[in-house]
This record gives sequence, structure tokens and C-alpha cells, in this order.
Amino acid sequence: MIRKVIGKTLGFLGYAIQYGCVAHCTFEYLGEIVICSGPSMEPTIKNYDILVCDNLSRHLYSIHKGDVIIAKSPNKPNINICKRVIGLEGDKVCTSGPSDFIKRHTYVPKGHVWLEGDNLDNSTDSRSYGPVPYALIRGRVCLRLWPPNSFGPLQDNPNGRVMKD
Repeated sequence: MIRKVIGKTLGFLGYAIQYGCVAHCTFEYLGEIVICSGPSMEPTIKNYDILVCDNLSRHLYSIHKGDVIIAKSPNKPNINICKRVIGLEGDKVCTSGPSDFIKRHTYVPKGHVWLEGDNLDNSTDSRSYGPVPYALIRGRVCLRLWPPNSFGPLQDNPNGRVMKD
């Protein structure tokens, strides 16, 4: 009797570990569902929008200017941020705020990206903490799930801040 209970328990534990490993690999390497909060990406992404994030792009180095990405915050690594890629390594980017009279520029260093929120007046982004290492990128946002009336791919940057090559 005890052998049967131990056998069933170990069998269940084995399946639970296998499914846990599959779930971990799926969310780490393929994609995940994220809920965004905060005003920094408005009007593109509103508070509590539910998005699908493609994590495979990060591993294949297919993040491009204009993509909206999820990354670890450089200041608080336990928090994820949602921002738009404005510049890739070697690109010249504007480091000034939208209301600054004198515009300053810098180049994005190797292995980094320049991130900004679409709501420039209410966003803590690369203008405050500088270029973000590529390794902090979790993935690229590819689809909005919620709210239902906004279902589909994200719109382009309403500010047009992505610099052309």
C-alpha cells in the first residue's frame, strides 16, 4: 500500500517537474504575457493593457529602432520597464527633453540601446539613466490582447522620435 502511494507521488512529482521546465523554457525563450502599468508609453500603451512579448527576438538580435520592448530597469532590476527603442549601438540620439531649448546629442555605445517612453513629459527613460545594455532586454512587444477594442499590433510612435539612418 505504501509503495503504491510513494510510486504515485513520485510519478506526479516527475510530471510536475517536467511541465515546470517546459513552462519555464516557454516563458524565458519564446514569449510571455505582460501587463503594463504607468503613463510613460501613453497613448500607445495605456495603464493595464495586456500585451504579448516575443522573447525570441532578443536571442536572435532582431530588435530594431521603433520596436516597443520589455526590459529590466537599469535602476531597479526587480522591475520591468516598457519603452520604445530610439537608437541602437552607434546611432546618434537626442538626449534633451522635449522642452529643452538647446538640444544635446550623444552616440549609443556598443552593446547598448537607447530607450524612451512615448509620453516624453512623463517618462523615466534613457534620458535619465543613459543607454541600456542589450542584455537587460526581455523581449519585443508584438501584440496587444486587452482591451478588446485595441486588439492587434501596436501603432507607430506618435511622437516620431525614432531617428532615421
